[in-house]
Amino acid sequence: MSKALYIAITNHGFGHAVRAASVAAQVKKINPEIPIIFVTTAPRWLLESYVSGDFIVRPRAFDVGVVQSDSLSMDLPATLEKLKEIRKKQHSLIASEVNFIKLNKVGLILADIPPLAAPIAKAAGIPCWMMSNFGWDFIYRPWGGEFTEMADWIKECFSQCDVLFRLPLHEEMGAFPDIREAGLTGGTPQFSDEQIRQNWGITAPAEKTILLSFGGLGLAEIPYHNLAHFSDWQFITFDKQAPDLPNLIKVQDKTLRPVDFMQISGRVISKPGYSTFAEALRLDTPLISLTREGFAESPLLLEGLQNYGQHQIISPAEFFEGNWEFLHQPVNSPRLSEKLDKNGTETIAQAIVNYL
Repeated sequence: MSKALYIAITNHGFGHAVRAASVAAQVKKINPEIPIIFVTTAPRWLLESYVSGDFIVRPRAFDVGVVQSDSLSMDLPATLEKLKEIRKKQHSLIASEVNFIKLNKVGLILADIPPLAAPIAKAAGIPCWMMSNFGWDFIYRPWGGEFTEMADWIKECFSQCDVLFRLPLHEEMGAFPDIREAGLTGGTPQFSDEQIRQNWGITAPAEKTILLSFGGLGLAEIPYHNLAHFSDWQFITFDKQAPDLPNLIKVQDKTLRPVDFMQISGRVISKPGYSTFAEALRLDTPLISLTREGFAESPLLLEGLQNYGQHQIISPAEFFEGNWEFLHQPVNSPRLSEKLDKNGTETIAQAIVNYL
């Protein structure tokens, strides 16, 4: 019996869970015998939309990410409070996980990217591999004050990690002693273009089919009234709160994911988020992104999008207050001719299977 893979996931939106689950799905594909344990507070249905077959979910939070009410609004005081709480409880958290890891015959931890995963692995005597395009120290440090001390603590945790698979659109991640470059991660559409068009009655051409994708936290105020200016276009959303409109498809089926609709969409409208960007770049789907202030990862993502993808960058004002005139503008071509490696999911999964 193969030793188990323990996947610790940052509890921040859905993006980290999506990219970790896409790797887990590929591990299962190569070797279905490897038991998978997800350690996360992400909902089980999200993991199931990527991973078929059995897996265990252990609902634990080893980090905070950023406390947010939606995809763009951050609550820094609440984030700091929760960080302090986790740091205070770290010894008991580590002890209970070491116990669990030994009982469940775990052979390897893959983390995306809770810092405590590395000290947990050290205490359990097994390796910790991580995958990400940024570390939380990079996000917290610019906020100054007590966040500086938290960033130092996180950096110290990361220095205990055995291998980092550094994804594209990344910061330097200098705290990690052993860095290996990996390509873009993400899911692959489960259906053909034809099947999706047929199942959802989509007759608009691709250039007039727009996917609205704002991650697991959604957006409070998508100005859906703008869809009235585009009566012969087709819009697709996963937002449960969306109004019923003739040219809006609301996807409520939890087995479907934004990536399943990207291939038929002429453009995806999103905010800066690695998983949405990576899945769109893997499929060469043009992306319209809002800008986002105060989050250090955003400039990296936007720069990467402009370098490697067909894109439009818009301000929050153009999205929330304008009439979406940008949809009538052509998308910009990538600034660079070189292409990104699209096989990060496969590379990381194969390394895991080889190790286990």
